[in-house]
Amino acid sequence: MSLTLVLGGARSGKSRHAEALLTRHPAPWAYLATAQAFDDEMRARIAEHRARRDARWRTAEAPLDLPGALEAAGPCPALVDCLTLWLTNLMLGGHDIEAATDALEAALAARGTPTVLVANEVGLGIVPDNALARAFRDAAGRLNQRLGARADHVVFVAAGLPLVLKGSP
Repeated sequence: MSLTLVLGGARSGKSRHAEALLTRHPAPWAYLATAQAFDDEMRARIAEHRARRDARWRTAEAPLDLPGALEAAGPCPALVDCLTLWLTNLMLGGHDIEAATDALEAALAARGTPTVLVANEVGLGIVPDNALARAFRDAAGRLNQRLGARADHVVFVAAGLPLVLKGSP
């Protein structure tokens, strides 16, 4: 089993890089989508991501139950896009982040096939001016640290270029 964490900023190329990493493994591939389309802008982003995937991808919506979606993916190599939106959904829904992260780590540990996780690195900017945004930034940083420690490979993508932080390219 191989676990890869792909980090980067918005529109950095992290999702495209993660897709390329996963397609090195035999199809079919599971695409576990955490986004929810609440407005036209998000619908357009989701459509852009879908347009890149062909019939070899099996898409499952997992805005909250990511551990269940990973289990349901079975032996398919899986891509989770993205942890940051999953965290947002949990926080806005008032869910227990620690318990959800524990469940995610247990689901990842139980997988026997390659898994690629995508997450935004949100800690490189200024300190947010409100409590919710600061709590989110801190929770995202803790989540990325936990999964980075667990991952076999960690890649940071900027300007479409991957920088290997952990493991081999």
